Amino acid sequence: MSAAAGRGAWAAQGVVVVLPAGLMLLLGAWGIRRQGAIWRDEAVTYDMAHRSLADLGATLLHVDVVHGLYYALMHLWFAGYDTTLRGALGDVVGLRLPSVVAMTVAAVGVALLGERLVGRRAGLCAGCTFALIPVVQQYAQEGRSYATVCALVVWASYLLVLAAARPRRGLWVGYTALMLVACLLHEFASLALPAHGAAVVLARLPRRVLRAWLLCAVTTLAGLAPLAVFSTRQSAQISWLMWPDPVQLLTFAVLAVLGVACARVRVRSRGPIGLRALAVPLLLLPTLLLLLLSHVEPAYVDRYVLYYVVGFALLAGAALARLLRPAGEAGQTRGRRLRWVVAAGLVPVVLLPVNVHLRSPDSRVDDVTAIAHALGEVAEPGDGLLFMPSRRRIWRATLPHEFRGLHDLALAKSPSTSHTLYGTERSGDAIRDRMLATRRIVVAGDPDGQPVDDNDQEIAKRSTLHTAFTICRTVQVRGARITVYGRPGACGGGG
Repeated sequence: MSAAAGRGAWAAQGVVVVLPAGLMLLLGAWGIRRQGAIWRDEAVTYDMAHRSLADLGATLLHVDVVHGLYYALMHLWFAGYDTTLRGALGDVVGLRLPSVVAMTVAAVGVALLGERLVGRRAGLCAGCTFALIPVVQQYAQEGRSYATVCALVVWASYLLVLAAARPRRGLWVGYTALMLVACLLHEFASLALPAHGAAVVLARLPRRVLRAWLLCAVTTLAGLAPLAVFSTRQSAQISWLMWPDPVQLLTFAVLAVLGVACARVRVRSRGPIGLRALAVPLLLLPTLLLLLLSHVEPAYVDRYVLYYVVGFALLAGAALARLLRPAGEAGQTRGRRLRWVVAAGLVPVVLLPVNVHLRSPDSRVDDVTAIAHALGEVAEPGDGLLFMPSRRRIWRATLPHEFRGLHDLALAKSPSTSHTLYGTERSGDAIRDRMLATRRIVVAGDPDGQPVDDNDQEIAKRSTLHTAFTICRTVQVRGARITVYGRPGACGGGG
């Protein structure tokens, strides 16, 4: 190969990587602050990551052990970020920046995977398609583990494809390591293993390859087993899950149908594992298996198997690459190619309202920042404070100064002292006595229509407010209702 040809090859390779990475990074940075809004799960991340490693370890023995590795990694990240960049960028950017980087790495992996399976044009289209998917942009801007898990599954899939073509111990070790870390970050990453197994079987690879993959899968599951067994003690954490969210199901259904339709476009695969053999199972199996599990115990949330979108991106990228091939190539007419170019260009325009919405505070179930500010505006120094239910105490984690001067009437031990997420509360009788000794109480609670807890503490809060207090003022904010209650004659100045 001549020097000029070599430079051209490197330039083409660079385009495959740089364009998807640049697009994903741009989309990840666009509106990353979301007007300063943080939702409750991100507040949990912020709180846990800012605890000492000793306190974090003690907390994980009681709750949220499934996210323990992610919290530990975020603790290390904030240890450096808070001393260098926090002053310039703020807490919100620091919380979400690792996810933006992880999703950018994932986009690069999707592009290289598409190139390996089909070709450079398909890889470029697959990487850009991945970046344009709204749900990808959503979790690229969220301080949770899902973007990192997605990136690890992408690169594990890439190593699987390499190992299938040229079996090497180092590739299998790398594949196992990436899958194990992904599973330790979130247990449902293990549902990518059946998809990979299906790819190996469908590709009809030699038995030695199948045996090698089985060894990797068993090793991964064995490494995950202690965490999985221990986390069953904390399964009450997902008791809030009911039947799957219709919008999430619709999103999966649309991508599944479009992905299967793209799979019908004839493309030539380049390696022993074909495009369809890997992409179709990755698109369908994780979500379908999670839905099956949900019939036994509700467990389906789309972000738990976010990596299913990788299968769609690969199939759509390959189909687009074929449909957008240059005029005259393989019988492609100029007019037909122009129509497909226009159609592909309209997709980002059609998705623009969705992507704009994802960068607004209204795109999440609540807005911890708005809740804290609203409470600070209606409360007066010396007021009592109640969270209803108690798990909403996480609303104070990111802006504790907004709650200064207020007396948390139910709190017995703080979250950090009790090694819990939300702290421990006094008995119902003790809460009632403290409420009756208070003239004004500010209640930070769920909006109407949410299920209520029936434990002793919550019953005491509701019954005492109903019988001994009147409503002075109510403020509705995203995902919450802030209500000021007063004893008879105590509402003056509060309403």
